[in-house]
Amino acid sequence: MELPYKSALVTGGARGLGAAITRRLTATGTAVWIADLRVDMLTELCDELETTGSIATPLPLDVRNADRVAEAVEGICDEAGSLDILINCAAIDVSKPIEHLTPDEVSQVITTNLVGPINLCLATYRRMIDHGSGHIVNILSTASLRTWPEAGPYAASKAGLRAFTHTLFQEARRDCIGVGVTGIVAGGSGSPAHLDRFPETDTWTTKHPDVVADTVMYALSVPPGSALPEVVVVPRTETSWP
Repeated sequence: MELPYKSALVTGGARGLGAAITRRLTATGTAVWIADLRVDMLTELCDELETTGSIATPLPLDVRNADRVAEAVEGICDEAGSLDILINCAAIDVSKPIEHLTPDEVSQVITTNLVGPINLCLATYRRMIDHGSGHIVNILSTASLRTWPEAGPYAASKAGLRAFTHTLFQEARRDCIGVGVTGIVAGGSGSPAHLDRFPETDTWTTKHPDVVADTVMYALSVPPGSALPEVVVVPRTETSWP
């Protein structure tokens, strides 16, 4: 697949969904900056991609730090000339009954899953508008549409990000027809992070991270003049859908 883009930033890109998306992007010749806090995994993935001739740069980054995010985006634009693709994939979860949650746990989830992607969008969107093209993809969750016990902060963060994504899509359509915005509502994944958190999960009810990565690539390949504001991709056996 060929894309009309040359540079990308993938947050949470060192493992699971983020790593799958990164591999798909680098396979097209796109230069990818992989943002994550897990430096060992960043290094391992970049070393792997280097053996295939792909262009991947590790970027240790806490998406909650707005100043650091702005510096990172500026650095990418200085080096690449522009940032064409932003994939907001970084996310965490604390699965507990609400009565046992601490304020710090709630803050960690909300700032990582909602404030973090917004920080990235704020640092990136205006640059894309000025450049006349680009695409922002926010990885959502079925929890952004419906919820279940012990998913309070996570569901709230993803529902908030979905609302923000819809607003950004409307503004991009107004501000610059060349800038795309897509929210991907992803169902249960067989990613390491999910299986580590829920080891009792029946993998029959999950999908491979590559399925989400392929969906991202489809969103990025939609022809000019068309838009894919939101897409839902879930396993046929998804337990939280419909």
